[in-house]
Amino acid sequence: MSNPIRQPRAAFPATVLVGALLLAGCSQTVETEPPGSTSAKVKPSSQATPSWAPVTGTPQVIPAVRDFRRAEGRGWRPSKGARVVVPAGPKSNVADEAQLMAHDLGGLPVVYGGETVQPGDIEVKLSGKGSTANNVPVEGSADQAYTLTARGTRLTLTAPTDTGIFYGTRTVKQAVRAAGGLPEGTIEDRPDRPQRGMSLDNARKPFTQGWIEDRLREIADLKLNQFQLHFSDDQGFRIQSDTHPEVVSADHLTKAQVRQIIQLAQSLHISVVPELDSPGHLGAVLAHHQDLLLHRASGSVVPGAIDISNPKAAPLVDSLLKEMSELFTNPKGAPAYWHLGGDEYQALMSSSPSTTYPQLSRAARQKYGPNGTIEDLATGWLNDRQKTVEAKGKNRIEAWNDGFFSSPRASAAKNRMVDYWTGKEIGKRDPAEFLREGRNVLNFNDEFLYYVLGEPNQFTYPTGQRIYQSWTPQVLRHTQPVAVPASMTGPDRIPGARFAIWADRSQAQTQAQVAAGIRLPLAALAQKTWDSRKPALSWTDFKALANRVAGPPR
Repeated sequence: MSNPIRQPRAAFPATVLVGALLLAGCSQTVETEPPGSTSAKVKPSSQATPSWAPVTGTPQVIPAVRDFRRAEGRGWRPSKGARVVVPAGPKSNVADEAQLMAHDLGGLPVVYGGETVQPGDIEVKLSGKGSTANNVPVEGSADQAYTLTARGTRLTLTAPTDTGIFYGTRTVKQAVRAAGGLPEGTIEDRPDRPQRGMSLDNARKPFTQGWIEDRLREIADLKLNQFQLHFSDDQGFRIQSDTHPEVVSADHLTKAQVRQIIQLAQSLHISVVPELDSPGHLGAVLAHHQDLLLHRASGSVVPGAIDISNPKAAPLVDSLLKEMSELFTNPKGAPAYWHLGGDEYQALMSSSPSTTYPQLSRAARQKYGPNGTIEDLATGWLNDRQKTVEAKGKNRIEAWNDGFFSSPRASAAKNRMVDYWTGKEIGKRDPAEFLREGRNVLNFNDEFLYYVLGEPNQFTYPTGQRIYQSWTPQVLRHTQPVAVPASMTGPDRIPGARFAIWADRSQAQTQAQVAAGIRLPLAALAQKTWDSRKPALSWTDFKALANRVAGPPR
């Protein structure tokens, strides 16, 4: 059963549709259905063939389509009397995608079943058996593919999954907004990298539900398919908790709001990746559990860090992990993501960890033998937290690269994704090491993909132009591609990237300023993860296209 469509806040502009309808007059020619129609036999149509100025050039969309085979003809534009035709019926997996596209195009009628595809119509259908359930995110690039054919004033959209259908509808929406329609021919499109997304620090700076939902719609139109939510840090715990209400900040999302965000994300084929960071970045939680704060040998407290040698530490964090895992639900059969954090644990950033934190050193030797280290203890901590969320059904586990260590005594779980964000700090492992040892690495390169409010610690706001011209998914650290064989840098090993918004200086920008600042970088990221080859458009032309297809930030 398809889910009901939640109406987007920014529907297709009525003025553009009116212009298209005025342009697309009607001739008296009657055409039969083109090849690929769902009807059992060719039937004459009672609908007059619309006439319009030809749509020329290549499809005008972001990200650019990977393959377009041009044909002779006028292309397709939305016209008077046009419909969206869904042969599989109103309860099919693609019904909600068809309804959304119809809404985006100004309110076209949607018809179901054995309707004859008439001139001007859009036909939407699954190719093959459509094996996935409705609105279940898919992982492989092939399952995100789609085909769009404009022929004889009709438009046909096919795909192996409803995710592919959804991406095809985004292409139609953008092409109409940018150029009035699609040129005659066939688009064969699929992403290079299967994982493409955005990460939001909602802990240091609370963002409203409306703002988050606007960003979900924005990234969905760019065919980005992941949204990471960092909801706990030193400055705030931003989701309602029933097991530990004392840790929740005054400005937070209720569980009902989170469920609405998740529901919208799923309808847009976006996977939500929750992040509850530990053993560092726990200040908001530890403000109410100060007996668990990490202390130095001098007696001073380490803000935000939990003492992982304290037997009460794990039960507290696990209780929050279990509760939040139950909140962030996933459709049956879908990849179930969880981010463990693991970065910047202050005990491991000391010049002499064992001397500064003797209690951690003792605990490490007790657990891992006389040569046990605090790094081993931290590795064991994350392994145990991974088991907690896996017991709740999470099966795609991630952590930041500085939470992975090399040791013969304790190693990170083999199935944990490395989210590589920095190599600037002393002692950080090169991403090539992770790839050579068989781990998969997601690109968060802070040189290009970190939007840090207030630009502290020598960060500068990333630009779409720099991402577009100088970055690819293989550029994991600094500014050069990772130095490993090409067999280690394909989509199976570097599955993609996320653009991260961090609110270190939360008052440096308003929510509206953040939305404006990330718009072009997100568009550039979408282009380079969909197709990492050198783009056909210049940056100037790409920027102008982004302004046409997306409109102003909201």
